[in-house]
Amino acid sequence: MLRYHVTNFFAPSSRCEIPDELKSLIDKAHELGLLVLMDIVHSYSSNNTLDGLNMFDGTDSQYFHSRSRGYHWMWDFHLFNYGSLEVLRFLLSNARWWLEEFKFDDFKFDGVTSMMYTHHGLELC
Repeated sequence: MLRYHVTNFFAPSSRCEIPDELKSLIDKAHELGLLVLMDIVHSYSSNNTLDGLNMFDGTDSQYFHSRSRGYHWMWDFHLFNYGSLEVLRFLLSNARWWLEEFKFDDFKFDGVTSMMYTHHGLELC
């Protein structure tokens, strides 16, 4: 399974050379009467400590659940702590930014089972 490690929540994929190309693509789709959904990842974040949110303040719990609850063992990701007001503000501001800056019409949320269940929706034998 191909997974992507999100390190910057405010940057388009590298498949678009510059952000204006993505904006142009969305504008063209709208001209054709198409809605554009963004595959947004608000269920997890990369473990990368160099350019991700992990250890941003020197701890593993500024944005994520601490210890094993904040770690998705199968995908090697950190899991957000939705009980934190600052996490909710961050994620909501991120969603709003994509709507306003790029004019996406809606979102498809990736990894929803990890947002809802501590077992991540995986069957364990």
